[in-house]
Amino acid sequence: MVTGAARGIGAATVLALADRGWSVLAVDVAADDPVLPYAMGTKQELLAVATEAGGRVNRVGAVRPFVADVRDPDALRAAVAEAVDAWGGLDAAIAAAGVIAGGVPLWDMPIEQERAVLDVCLGGVTNLARAAVPALLDRPAPRSGRFLAVASAAATKGLPQLAAYCAAKAGVAGLIRALGAELGGTGVTANAVSPGSTDTAILDETARLYGFSESDRFGRQQPVGRLLEPGEIASVLAFLAGADNSAMTGAVIPVDGGLAL
Repeated sequence: MVTGAARGIGAATVLALADRGWSVLAVDVAADDPVLPYAMGTKQELLAVATEAGGRVNRVGAVRPFVADVRDPDALRAAVAEAVDAWGGLDAAIAAAGVIAGGVPLWDMPIEQERAVLDVCLGGVTNLARAAVPALLDRPAPRSGRFLAVASAAATKGLPQLAAYCAAKAGVAGLIRALGAELGGTGVTANAVSPGSTDTAILDETARLYGFSESDRFGRQQPVGRLLEPGEIASVLAFLAGADNSAMTGAVIPVDGGLAL
């Protein structure tokens, strides 16, 4: 299952997994948040991703949309139950849902926006872990379960006027390291990717918060000299999800075009 699946890195990850033959539950809130001043993914986008991915797998019912807010633990437990009922178990859970807010110093940021960023970007990962890890552990030994999350270069790079986002992503990195230790010896691993500036709605909103006319400006900060594509991040997540990727756990892998150098 993949959260944040309606667009961006989450949608690209659903497609990348489908290309590799996975059955996928594509999860998204598919509704706007009244405290955030930009549009979230829609139900139509979520359905379109699931339809395209299902066509790539070419197996009836292989990719299913599921509307759930990652801030709601009960909704994520229901999503896990849906995947288990549909396919007999869960082999990978990928936390890609995220939002951004800021554009002012932390002390001037509306508390409701701060809570939204922390609750989605960090709380959504912990909620998914609570719901999904028991299902991953329910698989018979030898297991090859994978819990994955999307962190950010912001986990290690201080970004002005985005303090809550930096804090949330640093929390994701710490959470993954701890989960890797806690899951030791089970066959289930926990890893994260740390993207740089990627061509997504979140980056477009970041450009607006900074008063930039275009998000392409961020690409020039990266040694690769361009924005990354969501599919480039998704390909690494799909690799990490594989059963043969058993030697990595507790890792936070930069997929950032060299931004952290």
